[in-house]
Amino acid sequence: MTGADRAGSGGSGPPGSAADAGKPDGGPLLLGVRHHGPGSARAVRAALDAAGPGVVLIEGPPEADALIPLAADQDMRPPVALLAHAVDEPGRSAFWPLAEFSPEWVAVRWALEHDVPARFVDLPAAHTLAWRAADDRTADRDTADQGTADRDTADEPAPASFADVRGDPLAALAEAAGHDDPERWWEDVVEHRGAGAGDALAPFAALEEAMGALRETEDDVERDGDGDGGHDRDLVREAYMRLQVRAARREFPRGVAVVCGAWHVPALRRRTTVAADRALLRGLPRTKVDMTWVPWTHRRLSRTGGYGAGIESPGWYAHLFAAPDRPVERWLTKVAGLLREEDRIVSPAHVVEATRLAGTLAAVRGRPLPGLGETTDAVRAVMCDGSDVPLALVHDRLVVGDVLGEVPAGAPAVPLQRDLTRLQRRLRLKPDAARRELDLDLRRDTDAERSRLLHRLRLLGVDWGEPAASRGTGTFRETWRLRWEPELSVRIAEAGVWGTTVLSAATARAEADAVTARGLAEVTALAERCLLADLPDALSPVMRILADRAALDTDVGHLAQALPALVRSLRYGDVRGTDTGALAEVAAGLAERVFVGLPAACTALDADAAEEMRGHVDVVHGAVGLLGDAPAPGHGDLRSRWRAVLRTLSTRDTVSGVVRGRAVRLLLDDGRLAHDEAARLMGLVLSPGTPPADAAAWIEGFVGGGSGGGMLLLHDERLLGLIDAWLTGVPADAFTDVLPLLRRTFSAYEPGVRRGLGELVRRGPGARGSVTVAGSATAGFGPGLDTARADAVLPVVRLLLGRDTQAGTDTGTGATGPGATGEDGRPPGPGGNDLVGAET
Repeated sequence: MTGADRAGSGGSGPPGSAADAGKPDGGPLLLGVRHHGPGSARAVRAALDAAGPGVVLIEGPPEADALIPLAADQDMRPPVALLAHAVDEPGRSAFWPLAEFSPEWVAVRWALEHDVPARFVDLPAAHTLAWRAADDRTADRDTADQGTADRDTADEPAPASFADVRGDPLAALAEAAGHDDPERWWEDVVEHRGAGAGDALAPFAALEEAMGALRETEDDVERDGDGDGGHDRDLVREAYMRLQVRAARREFPRGVAVVCGAWHVPALRRRTTVAADRALLRGLPRTKVDMTWVPWTHRRLSRTGGYGAGIESPGWYAHLFAAPDRPVERWLTKVAGLLREEDRIVSPAHVVEATRLAGTLAAVRGRPLPGLGETTDAVRAVMCDGSDVPLALVHDRLVVGDVLGEVPAGAPAVPLQRDLTRLQRRLRLKPDAARRELDLDLRRDTDAERSRLLHRLRLLGVDWGEPAASRGTGTFRETWRLRWEPELSVRIAEAGVWGTTVLSAATARAEADAVTARGLAEVTALAERCLLADLPDALSPVMRILADRAALDTDVGHLAQALPALVRSLRYGDVRGTDTGALAEVAAGLAERVFVGLPAACTALDADAAEEMRGHVDVVHGAVGLLGDAPAPGHGDLRSRWRAVLRTLSTRDTVSGVVRGRAVRLLLDDGRLAHDEAARLMGLVLSPGTPPADAAAWIEGFVGGGSGGGMLLLHDERLLGLIDAWLTGVPADAFTDVLPLLRRTFSAYEPGVRRGLGELVRRGPGARGSVTVAGSATAGFGPGLDTARADAVLPVVRLLLGRDTQAGTDTGTGATGPGATGEDGRPPGPGGNDLVGAET
């Protein structure tokens, strides 16, 4: 659809009067509308009631004629959309969205209620999708062929006089009327205007005349050769519509009513020959298509798409259509209700005052009725205390809204969609346009099935749910963020080529993805997803491919990247009741190959490669930690073997400094390396014989990379003293070389940690009383506790713990000295009345 379809309304102009249009002796009743316009929708209903045509023709794909009766189903709730997709390429699709306030929807409903035939008369979707495919191929070929200069020229916009008229006719009409805001002008002229008694056809005739003038401007530009070529497609569509109107007039002598975008009305009124119209349609590309109804959302209506009629405030328009009387008062009542739900104080007096302010603003601005701008200004001033924060909530929830339509179960759908709908109902997972979190406990059967469904859909590319960090602990917890988007209907149609059920389709897709995976890590990640989705039939071929790839891949980095996904699968497999025996064997074999190849892979590396290898070491360390201490069949104790590899890395001089430093740190954290030994290794590295750049890299590996090294230095002053002494001894010519690396290391620490380290360094080595007691509880804080300063906080601590002081109790300085007692007469300390022994 062209951008011109955004235009407002048009009408049934000459020949004949508006009152004669649609009658047997007059022309067709042409009702030009703005797509998704509540004013246009009310005007269409009034015009159809007045004219009583024998058939209603509506702009839309004729393949959807068989779907029109479903609009009368009680389970059909707009917003909905007609979805057309190519049978051989489901991803190539198009939507025709319809809201309750869309004129096309009103026309369909009127025809069904009055037992009048309704038909869609736009260019068939079979041509539209084929034409789009040809355009895409041409665009790809042009992009590949043209040079930079040609691309710059191709991106230039069309001349303003043409683009402004055909691209946005509303803007041209609003400018002619002296308005700078097309949306506001349209609201004043149409949306806030009620259909006058006996005057139902007059607005269509008047606006058709205006559109006719704009079309003349377009024709002048086309004749001058300044058009952008998009006019040709409009001509084809309008030629097809004229042929359908002629056929309907012959078939229905009672009269024909046509509901279409106002831009097309002058063209449909134009007198042309049948031969000329058929000539424009000759040779059009064609493809086989399927059509159905799908749910749509107000949020999706706010984006340009479908009819090309993106509207900024679908929730506001829906309100205007549903509440023609006292719309401002009803709207402000809705706003007040929403704000009260969010615990804001909004009283009926606020609603009354906001209504008065909105009316006053409309009068000052010369508007016939307060519009969205006036009501928004009134809400901000009266209900939101001038703040835009709650106003953003009003815009998101009400002005746009999260309304999701529904379609009846009898609507045509691919088998995969039917199976998904069945599962959604059985598992009570109703699609919702609003984002919400779903917490799952995998120990429950229903939650486990929900998890499997969401994981299978993600395998198929249907991202209805997105995994999120779980609030609880334990491997049996899962958290998902759910939000249904209309585009997911297309993804489901695309996924239908893999199978007729979610299970079979996900299985086939996983097997195909394993074959086409480019790297070993992709295959292991796929194996993990197969376990999460509970696809046993897919896991066997995936594991065969994984074993083959692992046997042929000699890159230690690839093997290290592939290991974590397998280990996670082993860890979570027990919770889901999955047999992970094959995974355990592959994971153990992969880990052993990493152990053997890692020392050699860590030698002779430049700075970037060493940093990447450090990441691999961290990944393998975490994976081995998750494997547990149980020996793997045929592979021994993997944890013990990994510690031996780390010891080799920590002492081999040919290994890059950043990797050696990280190996020492991992051994220290695991308790497999004493602090004295770690200090000795650091002292060797930081000795004058080591180049400063190598020493700085070792420090980066030991205390950098988000490993909590700052806290280690805070509580082990020997290590900090070694770094301090080394850094002060770095020659001036080498200091500028190591500074960037050191800055990167220490800048990653938390601000409090940096302040603590700075304070320790400021005191100097001689002032630190605990440098000889590495790892002691008082390291970094002087030789002992300052009891006087500690006593000063005791009254506050007692108050916080609910232990009020009693008269005569010593609460001042000296309470912790010899002979001091607590409130209960016991001495302070464990079991006494101090911070350690207080009852909470």
